[in-house]
Amino acid sequence: MILLTKNDPFPNINFVNKDGILAIGGDLSTERLLIAYRNGIFPWYNKGEPIIWHAPKKRMVLFPKELKVSKSMKQIIKKENFKVTFNQNFKEVIHHCKTISRNNQSGTWITDEMEQAYLKLHKLGIAKSVEVWSAKKLVGGLYGVDLKFVFCGESMFSLVSNASKMAFIFLVQKLEKEHYKLIDCQVYNEYLASLGAREIVKKDFMKILLSKGKFE
Repeated sequence: MILLTKNDPFPNINFVNKDGILAIGGDLSTERLLIAYRNGIFPWYNKGEPIIWHAPKKRMVLFPKELKVSKSMKQIIKKENFKVTFNQNFKEVIHHCKTISRNNQSGTWITDEMEQAYLKLHKLGIAKSVEVWSAKKLVGGLYGVDLKFVFCGESMFSLVSNASKMAFIFLVQKLEKEHYKLIDCQVYNEYLASLGAREIVKKDFMKILLSKGKFE
């Protein structure tokens, strides 16, 4: 594990510890975040902690064609009680993800600094959101970093049952039509596993992530 100053580059991603932690420190500048995501690294830490950079040995991903939609969820979609939009209210989505109460969590990992960093990425067209509405009220959504052929999911929220699931399903279906290779879900999550996500080894993940060569 490497301690970074503001100007230090990331170490090789193979230098992670047993918990998948690559480095600690650095900053959340736009430049560093872009380098991180393009190289399979993401920040994940709690308020009061230094920035912790992760590159887990197993990566939770969803290949769009492997999306699983349950019969009950298909019925909910068919009823059209929800409206889904893309990238229409990023600021409110990330704020809900930051402030919503979650089971078995005493606080949020989305710090004020992190919220502002992703708002900057959004203004550059890199961080994007999905919104789910009911009766013109925002009731669910998600946000992540769009690498054009890989979408790196960051967080989701739901104020009513199935709203976040609706956001995820519609995102995956949209990305499949646009020929995205995968959705990066980062670490194992039973909720996303039920929707078809699975773990792959880091080597396979990086092969896909780097397959497009240089970024524009």
